[in-house]
Amino acid sequence: MVDQLAQQRRPSVAAARRATAKAQRRRRGSHTVAHVVLGLGAFAMAFPFLWQVVMSLSTNAEVQSVTPTFWPESLQWGNYADVFARLPFLEQFRTSVVITVVRVLAQILFCTLAGYAFARMRFRGKNVLLAAVLSILMVPSQVYLLSQYQIVQRLDLLDSLGGLVLPGLFSAFGTFLMRTAFLGLPDELEEAARLDGANPFQVFWRVMLPLARPTISVLAITATLWSWNELLWPLVVSTYSERMPLSAGLATLVSDRTTDYPVVMAASLLAMAPVLVLFVVLQRRVIDGLASSGLK
Repeated sequence: MVDQLAQQRRPSVAAARRATAKAQRRRRGSHTVAHVVLGLGAFAMAFPFLWQVVMSLSTNAEVQSVTPTFWPESLQWGNYADVFARLPFLEQFRTSVVITVVRVLAQILFCTLAGYAFARMRFRGKNVLLAAVLSILMVPSQVYLLSQYQIVQRLDLLDSLGGLVLPGLFSAFGTFLMRTAFLGLPDELEEAARLDGANPFQVFWRVMLPLARPTISVLAITATLWSWNELLWPLVVSTYSERMPLSAGLATLVSDRTTDYPVVMAASLLAMAPVLVLFVVLQRRVIDGLASSGLK
């Protein structure tokens, strides 16, 4: 009797094993397809950067040849030295760093205060002011470029660091982002802090602001990228190459007649390097901040 039961169980066990092995093969196949697709997508996204590296090490004739050259005959490391010969690179780099740091710190300060006020405080004209701030997001920045220039001109800040920094000290997008973050925090935390005797500024500084750190990280990231890559305003305000940031300095390498594209690519890589290194170092914080804030 026992032998009969054992013989009946053997086919069922074998069938279960075959089904399990089949499911594992399907899962492995689906994982392989997913990895292939993701790999192709990653290569497609990284290819422009890799091509830029190749162009920066090529000659101008190889870059402009009809037949594409995927690897230069000899690596032209002198293109990177030519960048420092044609541009006051260190001065422009210093200007870009100062502009970016000042703007990021100012936007974190002003946008967090304004976002908290619009989200948690009650005052007259709140909705009107909020609508005015949000209306800035609906208007292209080129529309009020002339008015900004006139203000900076009357303040005698043309061709100065203050004129470059001034328009980016406040951000309507950052205010809206921080307002959304503060609205998502529980009201009970603020009420508990007030019951403990905290004033509005203490509630903001000790309770709400630490909870909004992921969104502040997103604000800092977006402000850094926007300030580092801004081109139009520096070209309008500054005329001397020594006082330009890197974004405007790179534009001066492009000429209507002849352009040394390898030198332009080398300069672009050097200008891109600080932001790229910063992203690699803070990669986990960047991803966590973007995921927690829901920013697409």
